[in-house]
Amino acid sequence: MKIKKLRTIVATAAFGLSIGLSTGSALAQASFAAPPQIPYGAPISTEAAKKAAAAAIAEAQKNKWKMAVAIVDTGGHLIYFERMQDTQTGSVDLAIEKARTSALFRRPTKLFQDAVAGGGEGLRLLRLTGAIPIDGGIPLIQDGKLVGAVGVSGGSGDQDGHTAMAGAAGLK
Repeated sequence: MKIKKLRTIVATAAFGLSIGLSTGSALAQASFAAPPQIPYGAPISTEAAKKAAAAAIAEAQKNKWKMAVAIVDTGGHLIYFERMQDTQTGSVDLAIEKARTSALFRRPTKLFQDAVAGGGEGLRLLRLTGAIPIDGGIPLIQDGKLVGAVGVSGGSGDQDGHTAMAGAAGLK
């Protein structure tokens, strides 16, 4: 329940969106019509990155999911990475790319996924350099500013997104 509430707060406050919007073209237009208004802050510290990753790993363990967790700074550069035992190796790069996408575009990667799923103009996102349209990347916000992002891979998109939200909540 706590993660669901955080997802709503992040989507509404940080990006001016409501999580309850449809996932079709209305969301795609609202999400990408203008850059997010959230300002960049100082890059996340290693200590804070480890806290976010630990929260994500704890959530994955609780659910018996094998995950790779990446934390990047505001420029999308890797700060911290952890892969749980027996996580598929293909998830390593995906977790990093999800975090990088979320930091560079200041949006959850789920918004890209939903825009592509909506078709039409949303399909243009498939060619957007540096963007991966798969749930699991969440911006990290401290004091109202973007300090980095968390990316998670290893499960379904919903599982990855859920685990990434737990990582973001770990900074609070």
